[in-house]
Amino acid sequence: MQGKIALEEHFAIPETLNDSAGFVPGTYWDELQARLLDIQDVRLKLMDEHNIETMILSLNAPAVQAIPERERAIDIARRANDVLAEECAKRPDRFRGFAALPLQDPDAAAEELRRCVTELGFVGALVNGFSQSATVDGGSTPLYYDLPRYRPFWAEVERLDVPFYLHPRNPLNQDARIYEGHPWLLGPTWAFAQETAVHALRLMASGLFDEHPGLRIVLGHMGEGIPAMLWRIDHRNAWVDVPPAYPAKRRMVDYFTENFFVTTSGNFRTQTLIDLLLELGSERVMFSTDWPFENINHAAEWFDAASISEADRLKIGRTNAATLFKLGR
Repeated sequence: MQGKIALEEHFAIPETLNDSAGFVPGTYWDELQARLLDIQDVRLKLMDEHNIETMILSLNAPAVQAIPERERAIDIARRANDVLAEECAKRPDRFRGFAALPLQDPDAAAEELRRCVTELGFVGALVNGFSQSATVDGGSTPLYYDLPRYRPFWAEVERLDVPFYLHPRNPLNQDARIYEGHPWLLGPTWAFAQETAVHALRLMASGLFDEHPGLRIVLGHMGEGIPAMLWRIDHRNAWVDVPPAYPAKRRMVDYFTENFFVTTSGNFRTQTLIDLLLELGSERVMFSTDWPFENINHAAEWFDAASISEADRLKIGRTNAATLFKLGR
């Protein structure tokens, strides 16, 4: 097949680099930071070796979302987006960009997304979960994007007609008591998926997609566990006849299959992929690697040999992303 398109692929700027330090043991940190800061060297060589034509790049996590101070969040988002635009301009045939957004301030986030799409040529946004907002006692509180204050932001996303990638982050310490004594469950093992799945379900249940049916949300890691739970989410205690306790007008499965796309990033298991195809269909699944947190060769070698049809491999590996992000391929 022609070269694959991958779209959960991260980089860092010096100001956000240390946000990724805790995700690998200290002995691996030198390697990880070198991967994060590189775009035009090792990354490109690995793409060539594993038939990846294009990467859509995004800032590492949690980065902007973990900055409680509004003005600093805005500044770091703009800096990161300007750096990414410069890197993409060096090889526009190989790299495209996702905007980092300061969603501590919905209006500023909408303005920055508009700048990134209309001036920098970015193809959407990738946001690292909830944004932290400063509290009067010097702490911070999480802001989830189903809150009413975000409706004008979502209206702008729909107007600009670009996808929004909801990427994971860990819960704040005050909300992570379930993981006490079991730190291995944080991050990619479990907490990332739980946090992101709940956030996605909040968006669905809020009525957001009734109000803005043109929105397209992307989830990584084979859907953060949601596909396996769709029936149970919609039919809990199905024999009990009570109205839904949320504003949404439709079933969660309807929103998930009409407003969401899913990538294979960081979850390279054929059985899970086949289950996902049965739930969503091959038109809503896209290849990704999760570089540099996962290896490109692990993702590509698995996907190229996965026991799916060649027609589905082409759609998942290339044409779905080319269509969704209007890459003209």
